[in-house]
Amino acid sequence: MVVFTEEQKKIALLLASKPKALEELQQEVGLPFDELNRQLKHMLKLSLLEISGYPQKYSLAQRVAKKLSERKEIAEKDKFVLRLKITVEAQAIEETLLARELGKIEKLLRQEKDFTIYDLFQEKVIKEGEHYSAYLDANLSVKDFRALMHLIFFYGPTSIEVIKPAKTEFSLDDLQDGLMDASTMVQNYNEYIIKLLNKKELEEFHKKILG
Repeated sequence: MVVFTEEQKKIALLLASKPKALEELQQEVGLPFDELNRQLKHMLKLSLLEISGYPQKYSLAQRVAKKLSERKEIAEKDKFVLRLKITVEAQAIEETLLARELGKIEKLLRQEKDFTIYDLFQEKVIKEGEHYSAYLDANLSVKDFRALMHLIFFYGPTSIEVIKPAKTEFSLDDLQDGLMDASTMVQNYNEYIIKLLNKKELEEFHKKILG
């Protein structure tokens, strides 16, 4: 999955409307010539940009332009405010099992009525020692605080980045419902762990959790 720098994001957004010459981009992006040239070369190397015409103009690669158009269309219909980027990691002792489980997770995420999926990318399975590992990267929005708690406890993302908004509010009912869901999930996990561990193992587990 390609990760854009902030400068590359700005360049991509400027080129979303129409192709631009290097001088135009420099004026609008506000980067020194050498730095802008470096960013453009990197984007060309990744096949994110194309060059055409005379004088030469930069434009987004067709697949990138299509993806931006799709995202814009999703955003126009999306009523949810809280936008996130998450990573869900998984491991297994069998490659086919791991790929199948990640496929199930992807399917479940796409079926969630309280999530809006903008992008969902599944990394190829790699072997690490005796285990196989892979991850899902998702760009999505969630309906409310309760949906956020569901995302965290049900899917267990290893990282969460809030894209927007810079500030938000939750209703009292939404906050209460979300906290009750979280409390129930923690209690269920706790009961499950108690059944699995003996007294000594449980004490060691609590020490690790509580520091």
